[in-house]
Amino acid sequence: MDRREFIKHIGGAAVATSVVLSACKNDEKEAPVVGNIIDGQGEMTYRINPNTGDKVSILGYGMMRLPVEEGGTLREHPNSPVDQELINQEIDYALEHGVNYFDTAPVYCKGMSEHATGIALARHPRNSYYIATKLSNFSPSTWSTEASKAMFENSLKELQTNYIDYLLLHSIGGDTNDLNSHELFNTRFVDNGILDWLVEQKNAGRIRNLGFSYHGDVDIFDMLLKWHDEGRYHWDFVQIELNYLDWKYADELNTRNTDAHYLYEELHRRGIPAVIMEPLLGGRLASLPDHIVKQLKEREPETPVARWAFRFAGTPEGILTVLSGMTYMEHLVQNVATYSPLRPITEEEDAFLMKIAEEIVELPLVPCTTCNYCMPCPYGLNIPVIFDFYNKCVTEGKIPVGNTEAREYQEARKRFLIGYVRNVPSLRQASHCIGCNQCVEHCPQKIDIPTQLHRIDDFVEQLKQM
Repeated sequence: MDRREFIKHIGGAAVATSVVLSACKNDEKEAPVVGNIIDGQGEMTYRINPNTGDKVSILGYGMMRLPVEEGGTLREHPNSPVDQELINQEIDYALEHGVNYFDTAPVYCKGMSEHATGIALARHPRNSYYIATKLSNFSPSTWSTEASKAMFENSLKELQTNYIDYLLLHSIGGDTNDLNSHELFNTRFVDNGILDWLVEQKNAGRIRNLGFSYHGDVDIFDMLLKWHDEGRYHWDFVQIELNYLDWKYADELNTRNTDAHYLYEELHRRGIPAVIMEPLLGGRLASLPDHIVKQLKEREPETPVARWAFRFAGTPEGILTVLSGMTYMEHLVQNVATYSPLRPITEEEDAFLMKIAEEIVELPLVPCTTCNYCMPCPYGLNIPVIFDFYNKCVTEGKIPVGNTEAREYQEARKRFLIGYVRNVPSLRQASHCIGCNQCVEHCPQKIDIPTQLHRIDDFVEQLKQM
C-alpha cells in the first residue's frame, strides 16, 4: 500500500475510531472527533484497545526526561535528584486533562523514573490511569532468570502497584559486540525462560498487556510477528518509532532503522495496537530549518511546529497512544491541546508533510537525538555536543556554501569555526576520534558515530585550509 492509498484508508477511519472520553471509564458513550474543532477547545481524544477495552488517551506521558531539582533534566545536571514536587504537579495536570497512559522503565533517569512515577500516580485512584513499564534486562548481570524476575518484582514495588497494565520487552532488535540481535534476544528472554514466565504472570493478572518495543533489526520484528501468527506468543501491543520523516526515510537516515510504514502496516493488518515513540524524532521535528518552518507557518501561522508531527503520529487507525517525554509544564500543556481533540491529518496535509520530509532528508544532518548514551568517550570527545553544534548550523543555514571566494562564504566560514571552538573545546573535538567504535553499540539510533565524526572533522579541516 503506498502512502496516498494509505491516507485514504485511514482518513475517515481515524475520525471514526477516535473517541472523546474521560479517564478510563468504560460505561460512557463514544463520540466522534469533530474535525473542525480548534486545538485545545475540546476534550482529549481516546483510542480503544481491542484486547482489553481500555480507553487510552492518544497522548501518552513518557517518564524518561523528568525534571530535576537544579532545573532542566539529568542531561544538564547528572547528579541532581528529580524534582518530585514538580513531577506530581505535572502528573496531576495530565490526569485532570485526560492523559491516562504513563510510560516508564527501570533504566530511565538513572533508575529514578519508576520510583518518582509511582509516588506521583499512587496519589490517584488506580483505575484512573494505565502504567507501562519494561523489562530492561540489558546488562549481563540481569540475564539470569532470577535477576530478570527480580527486576519485574522491583518495578511493581517502585510503582506501588500489584499489576502492570502494559509490560514491554525493552528494546528488541539491538546487538552487542559479542552477540548479534537474535542471540541477544534469546539470551535476554528465551534461554532463561523469562518470556514464558511473563506469560504466566499475564495469565495470573499481574500483567494485563504484554508487548515489546522495537529498535533495529527488522528480522527480529518479523520473527516475533511470525510467532504471533503461529500462536506461539500473543502480542497485545507493540511500540515502534513513527513520524513523518521515518515514514519512508528511516533506512536512509539510519541503516539500522526500519521505515515506519512497514512496521505500522504489519501491525495494523494483524490488529495489533501500536504505541508510538519518537513522534518528534528526538526533538528534531520541533527544531526544523528556518526555510521549512516558514513553509509550516505559512499554512498555519499560530500552530506550533511540533504539532504537525504529533498530529501525523496520532492519525492512523490502530495507533493506541503517542508518547512524549515532557519535562516542562509548557510542553505538557501544548501537547494536551494538540490532542484535545486530535485533528487528523488530511490527505492534502499528508502530501505536504511528505514533501517536507523529502527536503529534510536531503540535509546533511547526523540523526543524533543527544541522548548521551554514547558517553563518556574514552578519548574525551563530547560526541553529542559536536553533533548538536553541526546539526544546528545545518538547520539554521549557517553552513558555508557557494562561492568560496565570496564575502558571504568567508564570513560564514569564520562564524562556523569560531562557534565550533566556543562550543567544543579543542581536546574534545572530532579530530581526536580514533575509531575505537566503543560508542556505536550504545547508540539507540545505530549511528556510525566514528564515520560521522570523521566527516565533520574533514569538513572543519577543509574550512581551516581556506
